[in-house]
Amino acid sequence: MVETIQVTTPDGAAEAYLAGSGPGVLFYMDAIGLRPRIAEMVEEIAGWGYTVLAPHVFYRDGSAAELAAQTDLRVPENRVAFFQSGVMARVNALTPDKTGPDAEAWLGALVEHAVDGPVATTGYCMGARLALRTAGWRPDLVKAVGGFHGGGLVTDEPDSPHLSIAGSSASYVLLHADKDHGLTPDHVAVLEQALTEAGRPHVNEIVPGAPHGYTMSDTSSWNEEGARRASVELRALLERELG
Repeated sequence: MVETIQVTTPDGAAEAYLAGSGPGVLFYMDAIGLRPRIAEMVEEIAGWGYTVLAPHVFYRDGSAAELAAQTDLRVPENRVAFFQSGVMARVNALTPDKTGPDAEAWLGALVEHAVDGPVATTGYCMGARLALRTAGWRPDLVKAVGGFHGGGLVTDEPDSPHLSIAGSSASYVLLHADKDHGLTPDHVAVLEQALTEAGRPHVNEIVPGAPHGYTMSDTSSWNEEGARRASVELRALLERELG
């Protein structure tokens, strides 16, 4: 069963979903935010035998309820309108100077509830960037990273998320959306090089026919086969690395 707790960060209190027991999994939501679909996904992972924490990373901008979509995002036009309503401004404001201290708070809360030992991170959409960065910041703790339909994982900036791989000690499963302008085949190749050079065990592939957001059944981007594969690959990763 998923409960909502409060996590103290340097910039205030943040809501977070918490479920399960066992090794810890830090779940980074997509840009749409905490909502019933995220709770479903948290509960699924918890059902595999893990403690799962999913923080509301936009807590500086308002509560999850205040930022929630007010229309049915399974309608394509509604999804487009939602993303044109200021969502990307919130995403772009999550710079490493904010998300680094946040990650310490999320991990601190997670390990309070999980069994002792290494943890994993998994992220969706913009959450995949946060998962990669968290693994780079805490190689002592994070031993597995799942990233699904991530965007902006490779940039020309000196703090590009893919550069975090070199300092990590994790194994990776990165399943990218098909025909995603935010994560192109060229970007996948850059990720492959970074993973290989760092010696990190990994799966790094494009899921054919799966659009950006393919794991989210409450939006028009839902792709059942892509979501099924993401679930299977993540579960296998967690079993390999966390037991």
